Amino acid sequence: MSLWPVYTGSNAPHDGIERLPAPPPWRAFNGGPPVRPPADEPEPSPDQVHRARAYRATDQSVQLVNAALYLRRPLLVTGPPGSGKSSLAYAVARELKLGPVLRWNITSRAVLSDGLYQYDPLSRLYAAGHTPENSGIEDHLRLGPLGTALLPYERPRVLLIDEIDKSDLDLPNDLLNVLEEGRYEIPELVRAAGTRPTAEVLVADSDRRVDVVRGRVRCRAFPFVVLTSNGEREFPPAFLRRCVTLELKQPVAEHLEDIVRAHLGELDERARELVRTFLERGSAGELATDQLLNAIYLTRASGLDGASRDELAENLMRYLSRAPEPDAF
Repeated sequence: MSLWPVYTGSNAPHDGIERLPAPPPWRAFNGGPPVRPPADEPEPSPDQVHRARAYRATDQSVQLVNAALYLRRPLLVTGPPGSGKSSLAYAVARELKLGPVLRWNITSRAVLSDGLYQYDPLSRLYAAGHTPENSGIEDHLRLGPLGTALLPYERPRVLLIDEIDKSDLDLPNDLLNVLEEGRYEIPELVRAAGTRPTAEVLVADSDRRVDVVRGRVRCRAFPFVVLTSNGEREFPPAFLRRCVTLELKQPVAEHLEDIVRAHLGELDERARELVRTFLERGSAGELATDQLLNAIYLTRASGLDGASRDELAENLMRYLSRAPEPDAF
């Protein structure tokens, strides 16, 4: 039986990750002690479940997700708003039974340490003055989404680093070593390792604690990392060569109808008209697929008809940006 692909895009949950072959020798990691998911792992929220079930992968998406899984490399997903970049992470997590998605939303102020861990020295100082016996550093420290994803799990976690193109110029370069080496240090715990070699630290997505030995974390199963970008900036070559890159396009008519059907059921004639309108308008400016979904949902639910319905759909499908004017000669 062929091992390719592990991810099929079928949306049918399975343990295909168990069929994943050994990593390339330059991407093998041996972090420990192993961390296992809790028996009472929290259920994804209904919106996340819906996004995962309704996602419709293209053949190219399936191919490049599998490339990233096999190579243990981050997947950089670029494309216009509403093209399904972040939903892909939830779809892969659901199909391969990889648990809840860890999410790091990037802003212009985001720095690497935000993703790795947060430490509150002021709360520790306050605790030391009131309850000295319970003022360990680990009580004032919590792992971030990236720091949690890099714990030595037996099965990979899924990490979504959303809108990396909104970051400060330094963040992609700062991520290079961490994603390349699959490890990081927590300096506050390293300094305390002489007296407290093992610290129990909170993870990002629950109130569970895990052991961090001598302040150092190294992954065991490299996480499936999805970085999304709206194409608002270029990335340095050193960053790009360490990623598998997937560029999503606006869906064509057949794919668009499949997406609408997955979210809202069978298309009636009015829904098909809106799909055609959406595709026609897309040549003159940028539109997002969720604008079309909003328009179809509301025109069905509102009970409007005729001109009022058309006006509502028109207002919901306003351009996010206009196509550039052709050069004048």
